[in-house]
Amino acid sequence: MAAGENPGLPRAGQGAHLTKHVKSGKSAKPSRMRQGSIRCPECGSERIWRDGLRTTTHGQAQRWLCRLCGFRFSESTQGQVSVNILREIHKTPHSRKNVSNPGVTALDFPLEEKLNSLPLSVGEDVGSHRSSSTITSVAKPLKAFPCYNSKCQVCVSEGEAKNLAISETRIQEQAAGATTTSPTSALILDYAWQAKKRGLAESTITQRVLRLKQLVKKGANLMDPDSVSTVLATSTWTDNNKRVFIVAYQSFARTFKIPWEPPKTRVERKLPFIPTEEEINQLIAGCGRKTATFLQVLKDTGARTAEAVKLQWIDIDEKSCTIRINHPVKGSMARIVKVPPKTIAMINEMPKTSDFIFNTKARTIRRNFYKQRQRIARTLQNPRLKQIHLHTFRHWKATMEYHRTKNIKWVQQLLGHKKLENTDMYTQLINFESDEWHVAHARTLEEESKLIEAGFEYVRFSDKDQVAIYRKPK
Repeated sequence: MAAGENPGLPRAGQGAHLTKHVKSGKSAKPSRMRQGSIRCPECGSERIWRDGLRTTTHGQAQRWLCRLCGFRFSESTQGQVSVNILREIHKTPHSRKNVSNPGVTALDFPLEEKLNSLPLSVGEDVGSHRSSSTITSVAKPLKAFPCYNSKCQVCVSEGEAKNLAISETRIQEQAAGATTTSPTSALILDYAWQAKKRGLAESTITQRVLRLKQLVKKGANLMDPDSVSTVLATSTWTDNNKRVFIVAYQSFARTFKIPWEPPKTRVERKLPFIPTEEEINQLIAGCGRKTATFLQVLKDTGARTAEAVKLQWIDIDEKSCTIRINHPVKGSMARIVKVPPKTIAMINEMPKTSDFIFNTKARTIRRNFYKQRQRIARTLQNPRLKQIHLHTFRHWKATMEYHRTKNIKWVQQLLGHKKLENTDMYTQLINFESDEWHVAHARTLEEESKLIEAGFEYVRFSDKDQVAIYRKPK
């Protein structure tokens, strides 16, 4: 280094290189440019780096980055510095997941203003940092400052701030470390706890809490039944959807003994979509191994999604080819269902990494299924596949079993219903018969048993040939 050369200034030929990066807007690698009149408003250090340009309505402003404390600020066109002051110290520095709405405000002040007059949350005297000769803090690596926040944004003027300004009262509360909980959130939390003590399922509590929050978001006051009725009357929800919100608020009103007369809704029950077996097989064949196995279980057992997710390896009996649904939901009964050997073979191909066969959550299975269903429907150019949901397999199984046996009590036992009225929703009178048939003959009892297991139905007995005639649609 030449004698008399300022170590803070760039060498010859380096300024053009630095200017090139600044003009191009590159900020991934800040360039150091020491300026005698510009210091960090946070700690007063002159160890600042250029960190790109920002375009505003008043022109371009230079961004700066302090190498001592990691604070970012910008220089406006009026020769002032606009700083975002972080009012809240987080217990987990550098964590983007635990940052909860930090208070940010924009202040424009001259550089000559006394720095210790700023309402900083660091809690240390920064007045002594005004000159580099009086810096007493220990230099720390960048992004290692205790109060550093990666969400800290810079702004040029109060009207151009990226972050929304918050009230002074809230700033003072956050600076003092005060935590506030809205009364509505406390009520919903109390309701969830009371529902938990009454024995409601977690999925039911989660859905009802979600509906209550949506009512509040629409402007309803949960403690005022009239406002809830107003929101339901003015909303664009269908009657079927309103019914879900009514049930959720009815439970909330009973918990806090709030008298409320729910509005009347006309719930129209729609017939479910029943696909063909060929379409279901195409959907299963096009999915991945895990999703395909899950769909095959739904097809052969008629179980609900939540019941199939809870299946364990001890629930599978390979010798008898049966699956025991031992964790029923919605008040259903436990049951044992016989399945084809193909389903048992597909289950055995699953990795045994847990006591549960699928070792996942229902929403994960549902999300993956919808993605693969969209792809398969596009590949096969069959839009009917998009109407198949996971619960459609249960409707399909009930309809097929009722068509095959004409025994509604058997279908009720298969689905695990305690009331026969619930089974009527799943059985649809659909004519699956076609003009073409598979015809088979049986001479012995063993042959007849095999034909019945394969889905053939008895037609008549031929005295001439001494054989029993069976058929099933193609």
